[in-house]
Amino acid sequence: MAKLTVAIPFYQKEPGILRRALASVFAQSFADFDVIVVDDQSPFPIDEELAPLAPEQRARITVIRQDNAGPGGARNTALDNTPPGTEFVAFLDSDDVWAPDHLRNAYDAMTRFGADCYWASITGGEAFYYHFGVADLEKTERVERLQDEPLLVEIPELSSVMLKNWSFLHLSCMVIGRSLFETVRFDPKLRLAAEDVLFFCDCVLAAKRVVLCDAPGAVRGEGINIFHGIDNDSPQFLKQQFNTWVALDTLEGRFARRSAEAASIRSYKSTARRQALWSQARLVKRRKLPQVELLAKWVWRDPALLRSAFELAAGKFSR
Repeated sequence: MAKLTVAIPFYQKEPGILRRALASVFAQSFADFDVIVVDDQSPFPIDEELAPLAPEQRARITVIRQDNAGPGGARNTALDNTPPGTEFVAFLDSDDVWAPDHLRNAYDAMTRFGADCYWASITGGEAFYYHFGVADLEKTERVERLQDEPLLVEIPELSSVMLKNWSFLHLSCMVIGRSLFETVRFDPKLRLAAEDVLFFCDCVLAAKRVVLCDAPGAVRGEGINIFHGIDNDSPQFLKQQFNTWVALDTLEGRFARRSAEAASIRSYKSTARRQALWSQARLVKRRKLPQVELLAKWVWRDPALLRSAFELAAGKFSR
């Protein structure tokens, strides 16, 4: 049995994207892995992506087909079907590619330091300027160096650092051990936003040890990305902001006894409310009906949305 399983959710609308991701998997310097690809009812057929693979590569891939459940639901399916002999699971989005030593760095770091959660740095084009590398954390946070080459660090208060800014974390650079992949799952209802952030926090809170590596783990792709494909005027934007608020509300419960973290989360929740309300105000300005049904659902769960609406309206009238 392989020591490591690669989990790839597949939902794409154009050819070549999964093929490129798999090429980076089979180019890894660490070769003791198998692959699970979950076909989440992809519009572009997966068989065409796998057809050019060599027979020995194809034999290492298990394809699971399912009705569309979103990226979180697809990753859960991969976790639920991880072989019993697997020690670690590494995530890879189908539009990203791995650096050649990603799995080697992860396996060496996790086995050497007894970690069950690992992230490497992410790189990408100008469209993803907000990401930053692990080494940058040393400029602003208290970190403990474990190794210089490649740079490995540990952060004693990682959950607090994450809640300030989680732009150094990405799923395609994440590897988890058995204690986590047997117990922690994505919330598939949060499919337009924040299911990864909630998963990150749950893993950090449950992990025995988390290590961070500055060496690039992946290059972020520019294929189909649901979150970044939704602009403020999209009909899906309100749903995205609601899901973000739901995830943050869940997180606030996780940190109820830690006042600083809870305060940060409440600030993010306020931002989600304001962005949602401004999107609906733009609809009204263009003489379109707001999304009343979803707004009512939000108010039912979060009466503070009404207060935010009154505050924004009062601010507009005062100006």
